Amino acid sequence: MLEAFDAITLARIQFAFTVSFHFIFPSFSIGLASYLAVLEGLWLRTRNQIYLDLFRFWLKIFSVTFAMGVVSGIVMSYQFGTNWSVFSDKTGPVLGPLLAYEVLTAFFLEAGFLGVMLFGMAKVGPRLHFMATCMVAVGTFISAFWILSANSWMQTPAGFAMNDKGQFVLAGSWLAVIFNPSFPFRLVHTVTGAYLTTALVVGATGAWHLLRDQQDVRARKMFSMAMWMAAIVAPVQIVAGDEHGLNTLAHQPAKIMAMEGHFQSHPNGAPLILFGIPNQAEQRVDYAVEIPKLSSLILKHDADAPLAGLDTVARDKQPPVAIVFWSFRVMVGLGLAMLGLGLWSLLARAQGKLYGWRWLHRAAIAMGPSGFVAVIAGWITTEVGRQPYTVYGLLRTADSASPLAAPAVGASLVAFVVVYFAVFGVGTWYILKLMAAGVHPGAHQVDDGPTRTGGIGSGAAATQLAEQLA
Repeated sequence: MLEAFDAITLARIQFAFTVSFHFIFPSFSIGLASYLAVLEGLWLRTRNQIYLDLFRFWLKIFSVTFAMGVVSGIVMSYQFGTNWSVFSDKTGPVLGPLLAYEVLTAFFLEAGFLGVMLFGMAKVGPRLHFMATCMVAVGTFISAFWILSANSWMQTPAGFAMNDKGQFVLAGSWLAVIFNPSFPFRLVHTVTGAYLTTALVVGATGAWHLLRDQQDVRARKMFSMAMWMAAIVAPVQIVAGDEHGLNTLAHQPAKIMAMEGHFQSHPNGAPLILFGIPNQAEQRVDYAVEIPKLSSLILKHDADAPLAGLDTVARDKQPPVAIVFWSFRVMVGLGLAMLGLGLWSLLARAQGKLYGWRWLHRAAIAMGPSGFVAVIAGWITTEVGRQPYTVYGLLRTADSASPLAAPAVGASLVAFVVVYFAVFGVGTWYILKLMAAGVHPGAHQVDDGPTRTGGIGSGAAATQLAEQLA
């Protein structure tokens, strides 16, 4: 089967496979780190044991998720040297420092405080431990900041010049590179998506245990917090996505044309194509179901505004329309379903049925994985929509790959598939097992009073907590 693909296609499949696995874990750990900080902060403020029990429960899951995210991310960096050496050579002077900043700031911050967060409450006390938790949460955001800045530069390059070796080099200020035109929109959209993904997983876990015991106070608390988050963040995400789409229209119009399925230009208002089968060979969407002028209304806020189509783009510069068209619809459809779940939870809360409405709980469980599917669909829309370029409009994918033979790339791809499904499959199974086990009530409170040695919090209760977290 792999013999039918050339080396560049196999290299693209390999990177897409590994980055898809990797993207799943940070999209969860970014939101989960912030959720842990909220739980620990609420426990410190209220001394409600429920918050501490939830913190201990989700901390175990976070530790496994974080570890798998780190391991899967390391593999991707090697591919820049093995499969994409030309890309690395040409963009290294710009992207290299951005990725180095991510290591020097976010990774060191996370690594420095993660051990304290996981095992240090008995030694440093709850308040200093809370600071460590906050630092890990900040570190996950900083990591997303630098990675998304680098990715956004590839989408909307700025602040660069070309040297005599054909390399992208800095021209002027690093601020122009870092805060390139699409970066603020992509940062907000991606981080908000991570928070929403976490809320849906937490909500699904709470709903699972509510179906087993509606009086489980810890399941009630996590489900309530998750549904508040979904109800608030889902509308914000839709607005952020709309703004991101307008920015993409301004800087990457061909991507929007592929997302909308607009092969033809529409001088008097473009329709919104809900469904259809993109036919790139014939430059049309077969069996299209569309709403007249709605695409112009959404993208231009004017129903009669003209929109250009892919007939204005050379065939060899068009992205693969079918993939972008359908991945975008998967993302939007799931986003609307998340909004519906949030609104449903508000209705249940208003009627006093949040913990007893079993169909709501079943829907929350069904929606548990939807955040991961949505972020992967969004990533596919973004990256495939950028084709045929690695640096949009400037460096083609075909000119970015290493001079490797197809069998070599194919063999490594098969190895990645086998190892990833084995290792990360087991890790995911273990996380699901932890979620299904439920929250175990703590037998003791943690004392945070000062000791004679100057520590903040000590004693048998803190020691027991550390042992259980370990």
